[in-house]
Amino acid sequence: MYTREVKLTGHIIDSLTLPKALDLIMDMGGDFKILEFEVGKRKKDTSLARIRVKSDNEQLLGEILDELAEIGAMVVEIREVNLEAASKDKTLPPDFYSTTNHPTFIRYQDEWLPVENIEMDCMIVVDPQTRKAIIKPMGKIKKGDLVVIGREGIKVMAPQRPRGKKGVFEFMGSDASSEKPLRSLIKSIADEIKEVKERGGQIAVVGGPAIIHTGSGPVLAEMIRNGIIDVIFAGNALATHDIESALYGTSLGMNVKTGEAVARGHRHHIYAINQINQAGSIKNAVKQGVLKEGVMYECVKNNVPFVLAGSIRDDGPLPDVITDVIEAQDEMRKHIPGLDMVIMIATMLHSIAVGNMLPSKVKSICVDINPATVTKLGDRGSAQVVGIVTDVGSFLPMLYHELQNNEK
Repeated sequence: MYTREVKLTGHIIDSLTLPKALDLIMDMGGDFKILEFEVGKRKKDTSLARIRVKSDNEQLLGEILDELAEIGAMVVEIREVNLEAASKDKTLPPDFYSTTNHPTFIRYQDEWLPVENIEMDCMIVVDPQTRKAIIKPMGKIKKGDLVVIGREGIKVMAPQRPRGKKGVFEFMGSDASSEKPLRSLIKSIADEIKEVKERGGQIAVVGGPAIIHTGSGPVLAEMIRNGIIDVIFAGNALATHDIESALYGTSLGMNVKTGEAVARGHRHHIYAINQINQAGSIKNAVKQGVLKEGVMYECVKNNVPFVLAGSIRDDGPLPDVITDVIEAQDEMRKHIPGLDMVIMIATMLHSIAVGNMLPSKVKSICVDINPATVTKLGDRGSAQVVGIVTDVGSFLPMLYHELQNNEK
């Protein structure tokens, strides 16, 4: 039998980490023996379990250890991390380590180094000169980069559910459901937003065009103007229809206030793009007095950065849209390290894209009328996301109302 000893520490009972680990070992065809188990008695006390993992196959044992590492188990026997140089650009050595979005450390030259700007599905590259461990997606790997391989010398700190009430984010990986108490959830989110802003934290919104279609654009614009939102991630559609609404009072040719179709209104978004093209950019349109209100207007007036990532279905697109998706990813990554919370609203692809880049410590909320959007985020590893299945047109006004109540 091939064996390795692993250790689990923290709130491993309340978080169900311990039973999850034991189930994982058995489901994958391994076996285990609990060598030590200490249960924390008070709410602040942590628990500890030492487990000997067994397998009759060395490769299978390695696969089990990989999965255990995902939930925070650490091999007891400390060894140095293994490194191997990339043989060419955008190419990885065999048995490369693919990261989670949890805080990660590597053992390098008798020291635990934190992996900077952690992101899931990336590689860890070590710079011997600076003694830093950095994250690189596969497309950024250069020939000669020292890439972490195997599973030795890697420590992952998976988030755990602490004992006691900790607000809306206390239950990690909550199922998406339209039957959750919406008002109380929104009140909890408003409390979290207030706490983040009081300590100088930053909040991003990942938005889809439904924000504008449902008439919630003015609410988001007000939140930007009042300093609640610090960054906007979106696509061509949100910006285009926001500008269309500001210039013509329509979104997708429908009157935003009455919901009625406007004659030849389907052309308005093209007219809007054309006017911004004539100005040269959204910022120039604001300076020239062409654009006088809306989400994008407030971003420019309040120096709130925005990243607009393009797609194959875009009309125009607007001159500010980044049509190279890799370039758009890199631009988003510049803003992610400073974020404390992300609110994803009615955009499946952008929500998943941003979710894949977020560390698990960033509080995240996904709001969508489609439960699949919320569940897909969790399925792709963004277990920290709290999902709310509801209409965006209800969510944003209710959230802003709660934020105003909090201020009184």
